[in-house]
Order: sequence, then structure tokens, then C-alpha cells
Amino acid sequence: EVQLVESGGGLVQAGGSLELSCAGSGFTYDDYAITWFRQAPGKEREGVSCFSSGVGPAYYADSVKGRFTMFRDNAKNIVYLQMSSLKPEDTAVYYCAASPYCDGGTYSTKAIDYWGRGTQVTVSS
Repeated sequence: EVQLVESGGGLVQAGGSLELSCAGSGFTYDDYAITWFRQAPGKEREGVSCFSSGVGPAYYADSVKGRFTMFRDNAKNIVYLQMSSLKPEDTAVYYCAASPYCDGGTYSTKAIDYWGRGTQVTVSS
């Protein structure tokens, strides 16, 4: 059974940090690019970051560039999203998704094969 499971969400004050994890199983994890999306209440889903298969490259949305960093540990089938200098506008449900490629950081969902169920991140002001 294919699974993508996010973890690490929670409540943090503005300016704080969180690290999200996306663990995969049931497929060849390191052959896939992993993308983080987020969706805030009443807003459209937004692509946050994508890490290509293997050793990269990684792409970041302008809204998080310089604050968020993705890492892959292919030996453990886990991708991490380190988030720092968090802002209230970062509040959303964060989802990870697997696709054959990052598509140049366009965050298209057309090539997404697998989705996780999401983890809530809440940043208080």
C-alpha cells in the first residue's frame, strides 16, 4: 500500500520554527520528487517547495524563500521541511505529494501520483 504521512505540525508563535516530515512507503521513494503544498482556510492550495528525486535541486515559492529549507533522507524515505521565521500567514494545512519531477518549480498538480493527508501548522501572532 502506498503511503505518504506528514508529521511535525503544531502551534508556534510568530518568529518561531517547526520541522515537518513526509515519510513514504509502498513505492520507490527516491525516484520521486516530493512537493510540499499548503492550504489555508478559504484560500487556494499553494505550492511551497519541491525537492527533485535523488539529490535535488530544490525549488521554493517566493513567499517562503530564505525561510524554508527542504532536505531529503532517501535512506529513510523521509523528506523534511524546515520552517523558520514563521509568520501568521504561514498558517495552513501542509501536504506532501510525490511526482516523477518538480516541473521547474511550477507546483503543477498534474503529475502528482500520491498525496499525504496533511498536518496542521498554526502560527500565532
